[in-house]
Amino acid sequence: MDRRTFIKTASLSAAALAAPRFSFAAAGGFNPDPAHGWRVFEVTSRLELSAASGAPRAWLPLPAVDDAAWIQPMGNLWQGNAAAVQQVRDPIYGAQMLVAQWDAGEPAPVLEVVSRFAARDRAIDLARPGKVADLDRASRALYTRATELLPTGGIVRKTAVEITRGARSDLDQARAIYEWVVDNTERNPKTRGCGTGDIRGMLETGNLSGKCADLNALYVGLARAIGLPARDVYGVRVADSRFGYKSLGKSGDISRAQHCRAEVWLAHFGWVPVDPADVRKVVLEEKPGLSLKDEIVVAARQKLFGAWEMNWLAYNFAHDLKLPGSRGAKLPFLMYPQAENETGRLDSLDPASFVYKLSSKETTAT
Repeated sequence: MDRRTFIKTASLSAAALAAPRFSFAAAGGFNPDPAHGWRVFEVTSRLELSAASGAPRAWLPLPAVDDAAWIQPMGNLWQGNAAAVQQVRDPIYGAQMLVAQWDAGEPAPVLEVVSRFAARDRAIDLARPGKVADLDRASRALYTRATELLPTGGIVRKTAVEITRGARSDLDQARAIYEWVVDNTERNPKTRGCGTGDIRGMLETGNLSGKCADLNALYVGLARAIGLPARDVYGVRVADSRFGYKSLGKSGDISRAQHCRAEVWLAHFGWVPVDPADVRKVVLEEKPGLSLKDEIVVAARQKLFGAWEMNWLAYNFAHDLKLPGSRGAKLPFLMYPQAENETGRLDSLDPASFVYKLSSKETTAT
């Protein structure tokens, strides 16, 4: 077995880890708050290529989002029977992944990765603008540009202009887009995985349903279309919601708990967390018969423009990603494990051909 030890990339003080924990009753509804303190998690990703032939290769996403205010990767450990394993960083978005290559004669390729990270809630007081350094030119260009699935012209720009007509500030524009996405979209439980984020197709057909990679991509594309820097953040849920929302958390087996969120850059606040897709998830999944007017939905809607509960691991911001060494097409995003063999890319959503399990547990730093 090929083993590696944790490479520590962040540290937390004992005082930070000892911050008080809130109970559901004390927190009062859906109320993410950084004062809740830092939590440390381990996510284990185990991949088995049951349909492997030739010399298979796999790519596993690693935690790459690092922000001292709310998330700190703490390293990765891996083991398996691959002939070669390499940690790779995408040069455009900074996405990180573990790339494994097996010999053609390996009968049962397997790879297991344990990733440790610390996180605490994000909550920005949008009633108190502050002095924030300008977003650098390269980042502004990257996060306002069009991509294959995030066009910023045509029907996307037309829709964004209509939504934000009369909005005086970037905060007003960002909020108007958020409210429009919440009001006009639906979560579709039949969508495979997290969706694809084809926002032009959604707007042209008028079918504004899907899952997080569709609904939050719609937010990001509309924001970019009027010049607001915005980005999807791709990751996976790692713990139950401490506010009692069963739809907004997952612990233990998180193999199907992938979830993307979104951020928008505002002049007096910096990167602001948003998640209109989770509002729609609450409507559909929290309990039967909910509407946008129900109190439990209203509470989530109010907070998910400007706050995230950090029972979630952020992997990366990458769009239209070319996997290093892959013979296949670009990925719209890297949120699921990926693999290829001599017949081509395996379907990461098909357990019959591509077996993997993700699990999470809360732990403490060492």
